[in-house]
Amino acid sequence: MELIQEPIPGLMLVKPKVFEDHRGYFFESYNQNSIKEIGIDETFVQDNQSKSNKSVLRGLHFQVPPAAQGKLVRVVIGSVFDVAVDLRSDSEYYGKWFGAVLSSENKYQLWVPPGFAHGYLVLEDETVFSYKCTEFYQPDKELGIMWNDKDIGIEWNIENPILSTKDEKNLSLSTFNSPF
Repeated sequence: MELIQEPIPGLMLVKPKVFEDHRGYFFESYNQNSIKEIGIDETFVQDNQSKSNKSVLRGLHFQVPPAAQGKLVRVVIGSVFDVAVDLRSDSEYYGKWFGAVLSSENKYQLWVPPGFAHGYLVLEDETVFSYKCTEFYQPDKELGIMWNDKDIGIEWNIENPILSTKDEKNLSLSTFNSPF
């Protein structure tokens, strides 16, 4: 694993070492020792995978303590514009966001530590998104911030994404009282 950048302290864009030849490619999508070497010393307890079509926007999701989740996210097939927003109340980056294209082509992964909201916009039909979590999913601890919150100003480059009913009711940053 190679740390590409740490745009906000704790948030890491990483790339696995990929071996390619005339047959295709091979890479370790997760190796506990390699990920620990770049600074992610976590125990993952749950893996999730979703399949979505172009223009679906999922997020911005997070779980509050004591069930706050860290997520190591990647794309298996297709591509997404992946975003994390700092919700740590004592952070100088509170309310700031970082976004990157994750794709099956570039194989980048994003480490989203506890204290960040996470979401993504699907850029291709039949995109498969996969992520490892440090805590189990607990619906009663899950919250969300609006994808188009003006106080955050994420540049999604879409006006009318396809949202879930749940995500249409997410909070604004200004009404959110951060427990992080």
